[in-house]
Amino acid sequence: MVILKDTIMGSFICCASSKLVFPQRQQQFLLVPNSEKTRLRRKCAKFPVAVASISEDLLRASVSVHADKPVQFKVRALVTVRNKIKEDFKDAVFKHLDALTDSIGAANVVLQLISTHIHPKTKFPKKSKEAVLKNWSKKSNVKAERVSYTTEFIVDSNFGLPGAITVTNKHQREFFLETITIEGFASGPLHFPCNSWVQATKEKRIFFSNKTYLPGDTPAGLRVLREKELINLRGDGKGVRTLSDRIYDFDTYNDLGNPDKGVELTRPTLGGSQIHPYPRRCRTGRPPTDTDMHAESRVEMPMRMYVPRDEQFDESKQNTFSIKRLEAVLHNLIPGLKASLSPNNHDFNRFSDIDDLYSEGFPFDDEILKKIPLPQLVKKIQECSQGGFLKYDTPKIISKDKFAWLRDDEFGRQAIAGINPVNIEGLKVFPQNSAFKEEHILGQLNGMTMQRAVAENKLFMINYHDIYLPFLDRINSLDGRKSYATRTIFFLTSLGTLMPIAIELSLGSSKRVVTPPVDATTNWMWQLAKAHVCANDAGVHQLVNHWLRTHACMEPFILSAHRQLSAMHPIFKLLDPHMRYTLDINALARQKLINADGIIEFCFTPARYCMEISSEAYKNLWRFDMEGLPADLIRRGIAVADPTQPHGLKLLIEDYPYATDGLLIWSAIEKWVGTYVKHYYGHSNQIRNDKELQAWYSESINVGHADLRHESWWPKLNSREDLVSILTTLIWTVSAQHAAINYGQYPYGGYVPNRPPLMRRLIPEAEEGEYAKFIADPQKYFLNALPSLLQATKYMAVVDTLSTHSDDEEYLGERKVQGSHWSGEAEIIEAFRRFSGEIRGIEKEIERRNSDPTLRNRCGAGVLPYELLAPTSQPGVTCRGIPNSVST
Repeated sequence: MVILKDTIMGSFICCASSKLVFPQRQQQFLLVPNSEKTRLRRKCAKFPVAVASISEDLLRASVSVHADKPVQFKVRALVTVRNKIKEDFKDAVFKHLDALTDSIGAANVVLQLISTHIHPKTKFPKKSKEAVLKNWSKKSNVKAERVSYTTEFIVDSNFGLPGAITVTNKHQREFFLETITIEGFASGPLHFPCNSWVQATKEKRIFFSNKTYLPGDTPAGLRVLREKELINLRGDGKGVRTLSDRIYDFDTYNDLGNPDKGVELTRPTLGGSQIHPYPRRCRTGRPPTDTDMHAESRVEMPMRMYVPRDEQFDESKQNTFSIKRLEAVLHNLIPGLKASLSPNNHDFNRFSDIDDLYSEGFPFDDEILKKIPLPQLVKKIQECSQGGFLKYDTPKIISKDKFAWLRDDEFGRQAIAGINPVNIEGLKVFPQNSAFKEEHILGQLNGMTMQRAVAENKLFMINYHDIYLPFLDRINSLDGRKSYATRTIFFLTSLGTLMPIAIELSLGSSKRVVTPPVDATTNWMWQLAKAHVCANDAGVHQLVNHWLRTHACMEPFILSAHRQLSAMHPIFKLLDPHMRYTLDINALARQKLINADGIIEFCFTPARYCMEISSEAYKNLWRFDMEGLPADLIRRGIAVADPTQPHGLKLLIEDYPYATDGLLIWSAIEKWVGTYVKHYYGHSNQIRNDKELQAWYSESINVGHADLRHESWWPKLNSREDLVSILTTLIWTVSAQHAAINYGQYPYGGYVPNRPPLMRRLIPEAEEGEYAKFIADPQKYFLNALPSLLQATKYMAVVDTLSTHSDDEEYLGERKVQGSHWSGEAEIIEAFRRFSGEIRGIEKEIERRNSDPTLRNRCGAGVLPYELLAPTSQPGVTCRGIPNSVST
């Protein structure tokens, strides 16, 4: 902006610096922003004008003090819209219709600026006149990923700065609005990060600039809009939601069963009772089923389940899932046909049957194909087989050493560096009512007494006994399901590796302890016992550590953030990238994975009791205050508090890759969050008086986690330290914690003998009839105890999908979606740049550790490097990478 002093009229004239227009009267001097001083001296050389620089604030003050009346000037809006990659017929029709109506002015996209100031007479926010986006019809056929549009506004010198923009889409179809940049104000370009679908309605959408405000600091012109937008997002808790809605609300898990299809598909409601407590999920408002008024009717694929429009996967992410679903269909096609047409071919009978899945794809024979009634289907199957589409990728666990999974040291290594490294705990005494005795382990302690081994922190345990035992009789009464409630004791060797030394197998009424083998028979007994431990581990990993802790328990915090924190709130801006896609992936899970007769029930030992086990874990094990990494390590007795150590604790297993790498990530997040919080909150009173922040945290607990709201362990939110701790825990959980237990699922579980998700046979006792079969062919007995062919291939297909990074993934330390203008605070952008640099440094440190031969749990012949907490990744199944959010 340029301010010209008119010597005759004694007034200031205001115009855009890019288009100088000088009045006829003589000018005495010209005031310009400091940044424009040199350029405008050259531009004004022909005129009798002296150019002097002035600060932006003083420039605005000069106008307000000396101007006799407001002077109008133009500002320009640059609007970036992201095109759809693929258009269906309906999209194409509406696109052409929109272009036509826009060209004749019948329907268009309208913008309006909202000032941060109140009009002194009307007492309402100052508004510009509405302006229409230019050239929409001319650019309707542009094939670029992003298309830019412009429009102009005329505002006066008393307008102030715009803090919000309204957008009205009068077209027939929605469009994705990425950003709006306003140019022409003295303060420089103003940025509005939108990243939202704008629906074709007459209603005005509200977008705020990247300037952050605590609720009490909101400019007068934006206060009403701030509250109005939150009210819009909350809705009224009524009605059926449509896919175009942007309503965030809570409900119980009352849609997992499908009682209308039969009593065997009924499932209890999770949440809303002390019997089956559970976190809340996003409300859809669908009507109840015909046979149960308390059960919500289901939406089956390919129909989409409701989540707010902006939470849905974008096309790149959706395409990744679609491709993986197609692969899963192909991978399961032949096993499914074979299982249905030939009942004698349900099992793996040789290890080579499993190996063939990776080298040749699924084998099929002419006898099976002759039974398929559709010749065209046969032809397609043969084409897919010849093209390699029926092959599975070789999992990493067998890529370096095909037989690594058989070794006890690898079994122990995966307890601290595998896909579920969060259940091992220190052992001081044998659990109450266990069958363990000192003589079971004495010979495995390298000459130590048990007392010395305990004193020197050499004994550790993974205990799945208590979580499985209440369900064991019901599980074992199901066809094709056999399970123990297991406990496993490990010994920490002088090399820093863990060795399993005793496994307790409980059936409730009877218990037995299996120890490392001494001959051929006990070797196969030991392998079967380890397989049962792995099946227990797979269930707890998927139902508790993965789904419950990182997916379900985080959803209430996300829902409440949208309902209670304005987009202008600094904490919303901090959390925004860490909430991306979570509601959609959770909805897909309810639709296909955790529902009655879904993939989880089909593939995992607890079957129809899977989600009830998850509910029991929520009631008895989950605590928000223990979800942070340091607190969890200390709770499990795997570390002790030590303020002299870098992270305030000392690990009792020094080479514990998940913990050592995780502590680096945790500390970097905590440091970044601490800097961020202290920037916006000068003292703790501001936190206690922040009504939006307090409403967010309160609703997350009292509504989102209503069944546990009275627990005394919930952290308070009274100070800056409280807020930093809560936010660090949330960000850690949805980024690094989720990555550590998700993206190795196929690399480790894709080879089913290494990590069977279920078992179908118990270990036979000598007096049982099954024992003779076991002795006659122990390998076949072992393979037949694993999942069936169809169960294994379906499991492999789903963990392949869950382990895949999409092309549009945004990793920890990145904010690609919002670009470089997600914040208007230079100090915050610089602090985030330092955080990003620290994350890159951690990645290099992890690479160094993986090359250190003294770290036996991550380096050695046939040993997989530990990369699950390496921050970045390429697309695909890589066994590494920390996305910002729970997106798979």
